[in-house]
Amino acid sequence: MIDGFLVAKLLSDWLFGYSALISIINPLGGALVFHGMTQWLTARQRSRLARAIALNSFAVLVVALFLGSRVLGFFGVSLEALRIAGGLAVAVSGWRMLNEEPEARRKDDRAPAALDTAPVERMAFFPLTLPLTTGPGSIAASIALGAERGAAGLGDLMVGAVTAILVAATVAASVWLAYAYAASLVRRLGPQGTLIASKLAAFLLLCIGAQIMLTGVTEVLRSLPWARGG
Repeated sequence: MIDGFLVAKLLSDWLFGYSALISIINPLGGALVFHGMTQWLTARQRSRLARAIALNSFAVLVVALFLGSRVLGFFGVSLEALRIAGGLAVAVSGWRMLNEEPEARRKDDRAPAALDTAPVERMAFFPLTLPLTTGPGSIAASIALGAERGAAGLGDLMVGAVTAILVAATVAASVWLAYAYAASLVRRLGPQGTLIASKLAAFLLLCIGAQIMLTGVTEVLRSLPWARGG
């Protein structure tokens, strides 16, 4: 009876955590951005990069779920600062993609064919994992989910730990599948559909970055003494 209760709690907590993070990360929307930023790569390189991003995302989410608040405190970084800096990076990427000329990209597609894989590996973590996939929003949500884990007993502690790992693993798997099949998604949309979707995704990325920064600035202003009426 107790085991059944723990399993039910694990499934309930996993579903809640997964749905919360997957709605913020939005792998399908991220796949269009991923494809737009990696068109010059071969299919093999893009597949390897998608796997690396998924593994990096898993690591980031696990750290945020278990140690998020402690890591930020150790480096003296507030969640507000994380939101402002991450939002700026996201907004800059969105602005760059929004103003990119398709003709210029087609010319550049031929040039990097002989590049070694070192720049590709460096892209895997920044900016493709952080902040474009697991950005300030998902990190903040992970920290909040981790803070809600109960520690009333050994059973609750174990369920919380297993749930956190399952949530991070299933989100990372969703990212891997979406990014690995980004080219297929783009082919189904066609050239014109891809161009429209890429511009919409870039504009959405710009808006998301602005919203993240606005949230961070608002929270900073609310913490000032005069804003509290002190």
